[in-house]
Amino acid sequence: MSPRRSYDQYCSAARALDTVGDRWTLLIVRELLSGPRRYTDLHADLPGVSTDVLASRLKDMERDGLATRRRLPPPGAAYVYELTVRGRELLPVIQALGAWGEAELRERRPTDAVRAHWFALPLLRALEGEGIVEVRLEEGDFHLYVGAEDGPVYGHGRTPGEPDARLTMDGDTCTAIGRGEVSVTDAVRAGRIEVDGDGTLAKGLRSA
Repeated sequence: MSPRRSYDQYCSAARALDTVGDRWTLLIVRELLSGPRRYTDLHADLPGVSTDVLASRLKDMERDGLATRRRLPPPGAAYVYELTVRGRELLPVIQALGAWGEAELRERRPTDAVRAHWFALPLLRALEGEGIVEVRLEEGDFHLYVGAEDGPVYGHGRTPGEPDARLTMDGDTCTAIGRGEVSVTDAVRAGRIEVDGDGTLAKGLRSA
């Protein structure tokens, strides 16, 4: 395990960066906000990270109390990583960084990787209320736990049960929401988002 590096400054921002300032750490947090994940899944959804760096960052996160590693019971019997309460407290930090970085998205570069669930946190910022929202894109499906105060804030794939609202849109609309160019309600009014479901969230979006 790599020794802790420090800015050696008596400042809360510096102390925070001592813990989460290394490259990839906050993106690992982003992935673990969906709940427990296997090492292989993390590696697949963090294109560009080496196996050595990912393993090192995960060990650092365990040491610093941000994540834990546990073995799933049979028939899974695989090891998964998940955020601690302390790690989940980084959600507002990730959200603030995402909001600040909206202006940097611009056009997608040929070298840019994309995963459907990377749109989850921008959409979560744009939605109000409480409930489960399933999102369908050409790139894939994910679901959001809007208003959740504990546990995962999004999940991969479709909702296990019936969601409170189901949103179908194209990648351009999702990107525009992520850039802050259009709100979810405006996109619904313009016909860019199809809303299905009988939950309060779905009814609210259709009537907005």
